[in-house]
Amino acid sequence: MDIRHDPMLAAAGDLDTPCVTILLDRLEDNIARVQHMIAAAGRANRPHIKTHKIPAIGALQIAAGAIGLTCQKLGEAETFIDAGVTDDMLITFNIVGDAKTGRLMDLAERVKRLAVVADNDIVLRGLSDAARRRGRSLPILIECDAGFGRNGVQWPSTALDLARLADRLPGVVCEGLLVFPNNAPRTLEFFAEAVSLFRAAGMPLPVLSGGGTPSLNSLADYPMMTEHRAGTYVYNDVMMVHSGIATWENCAMHVRTTVVSRPTEDRAIVDAGSKVLTREQYYVQNFGHVVEYPEAAVINLSEEHGIIDLSASAEKPRVGEIVNIIPNHCCVVSNMVDEVYGLRDGRVEIVWPVAARGKVR
Repeated sequence: MDIRHDPMLAAAGDLDTPCVTILLDRLEDNIARVQHMIAAAGRANRPHIKTHKIPAIGALQIAAGAIGLTCQKLGEAETFIDAGVTDDMLITFNIVGDAKTGRLMDLAERVKRLAVVADNDIVLRGLSDAARRRGRSLPILIECDAGFGRNGVQWPSTALDLARLADRLPGVVCEGLLVFPNNAPRTLEFFAEAVSLFRAAGMPLPVLSGGGTPSLNSLADYPMMTEHRAGTYVYNDVMMVHSGIATWENCAMHVRTTVVSRPTEDRAIVDAGSKVLTREQYYVQNFGHVVEYPEAAVINLSEEHGIIDLSASAEKPRVGEIVNIIPNHCCVVSNMVDEVYGLRDGRVEIVWPVAARGKVR
């Protein structure tokens, strides 16, 4: 929905709260800046859409030079392929069960390339069976755990075993290895050994896929990678500022919220709680950064209330004042709202439905 010509919502000040706004100049700068970083490092850029979940933003990333996109779940891929954003998609989640592999093959028949990951033989055999039934060949990346402690084979030798199994199975072709994040503790050691093992076995590795926005600053430390998957950079958030990959001025997503109460001199209550912001903290303190009052602290969130400690802030907001909060984790916020408002020069330029919101299956 484009509302540039709707006088009711022409100015940002007309937006009811709480709502999520995207500063378009920052969004565009982030897309261009990171595209340049990845290209300068000699990698292909395959952005992860889990952050924005908006096909129009994915199209901006493709237009800037991305070779394709990354999704986490089938529902996201279906949304973006339905929108015609790209014909080169990677799904970085094990796909298990006939219902899901059937949907996967439906998608594969609609695009030039749809690749998936596997980290065990059960997943690999399921993918093989689905592809064989459709008479198709499905590209596979073996997911590796280099110390992050999530999905992934634990040893390079296991990756080779899975690749050999893929070589024997119909309908699947091992194209390479995948890790998240690039800067996991054992990535260099793991990939050096894996490349050596695969080379000795005469098995090519055309794709070595790394990922993560925080690891963008260390791309040069992982020269073996052929592509990079980053998502958060498109908006940035408190975690990215604390990781050193972004500044507050790079943060494109703001949660716009109204001060509804000042119960004490040092406390403000806003109408954005955990249903719009997120309680995720990881390695940061509090629950967001208040743009207009940087010394204030969002110390707690109820479902509909944000509690702000003003004790360190010389200036304090009044009831009825609108403030902007940069969330701790922008990806979670995207999945909690129906639309975001694109702002330029204080005006609402566009409204984007978050089309892949809730697409977790």
